[in-house]
Amino acid sequence: MDKSVILDPIHGYIEFDKMKRSLFDTPQMQRLRRIKQLGFSNLVYPGANHTRFEHSMGAMHLASLFLKIQKENSHSISFVTDYDGLDEIVVAALLHDIGHGPFSHATEKLIEHYTRRSHDNVRHILFETEVGDILHEYGFSPSRIARHIAGKTPVSQILSSEIDIDKMDYLARDMHYTGVTSGSVDYMRLLNHLEYFENKLVLDAGAIRAAEGLLVSRTWMNVSVYYHHVSRISESMCSRACARLLENNMIRPQEFAQMDDIALMSAMREDEGFAGEIARRLDERNLYKRALYEGLSVLGSSVFEYRSNIGRLEKEIAEASHVDPECVIIDIPSKPEMSEMKALIMDGGMKKLTDASLFVRDLEHVQISNWKMGVFAPKEHLEAVSKAAADFFDIETKPKTKQFTLSDVFE
Repeated sequence: MDKSVILDPIHGYIEFDKMKRSLFDTPQMQRLRRIKQLGFSNLVYPGANHTRFEHSMGAMHLASLFLKIQKENSHSISFVTDYDGLDEIVVAALLHDIGHGPFSHATEKLIEHYTRRSHDNVRHILFETEVGDILHEYGFSPSRIARHIAGKTPVSQILSSEIDIDKMDYLARDMHYTGVTSGSVDYMRLLNHLEYFENKLVLDAGAIRAAEGLLVSRTWMNVSVYYHHVSRISESMCSRACARLLENNMIRPQEFAQMDDIALMSAMREDEGFAGEIARRLDERNLYKRALYEGLSVLGSSVFEYRSNIGRLEKEIAEASHVDPECVIIDIPSKPEMSEMKALIMDGGMKKLTDASLFVRDLEHVQISNWKMGVFAPKEHLEAVSKAAADFFDIETKPKTKQFTLSDVFE
């Protein structure tokens, strides 16, 4: 097959063949050029404009490297050499994000609620579009590719598990485009020390330091980027606006799931109600502010009980504040944990990474201490909402001496 290359800022030259080029050129893959990998994080880090398309190419490249390494070391991995799924996993890596909606995770929960499909359930895309035709043409089964993307095959662990090529690429890529450089992602060492053992993807002890580096990167990105309060506020605002568009039948769920960032913002701007107001706020970076922003040390673990009915909680605080319900948005992230810490290590027997590394075990405490629940409101209603939220959660509010921090720069 004829080969071509693309120059990527993370991995250098990425090689691809005629079949992959055909997949690149489908509308389903090209849509990913118009979906930002980090949603609204460019409101904090102006360089964070990279897309799901770039990430998909990077994941494909790392899958190809893994395949090459496994074939070279075939004497030690009979499970893989007896199974032809590794050729399929390269294709699955390229296509693994075609189910993502606009602004990535900002709309993920809404799409799953309205369509009953998670972003990695892409069977309908592979069977109903030209993507499936191309797969058939080159001898690949859309059904098998869909199972790999959904993480339902043993070999798909390299694409979807505790330490996988998806995380290796997006961490390295996100760090590059945001400029956050703490930690490292030594993906070549990780790929060379990953192997299948008893149908499990495991990392041998020679790469524990590389795994620690990846965990440091993930921890720092969580604190600095993924859970930055501006990112959480803007994504929460977008999600609320989209919910109103769906509830008012301004957009249909299937149409919503197939939109890109540009189409969604256009639909929001055209709305004459709440969604239109939120679009203007996002366009002007006139965001809601933090009326309450506290961690588990203040709120306690009982705060997670509210995750199942945040709408009711928002309404109660709005009523107590005497403001419109749309003026209160609450963000309660899931329990702080990183799946990477559960990676399996072969070190005198199989064990979890947390048992093989005291350093990684300590990172668990960092995750907990940096978790925050946010109650957000427009600036003009901040004082009333702040008091009502503090009363609801029985938090004593004290006057604070103003200290300027790095976060204030991006307020």
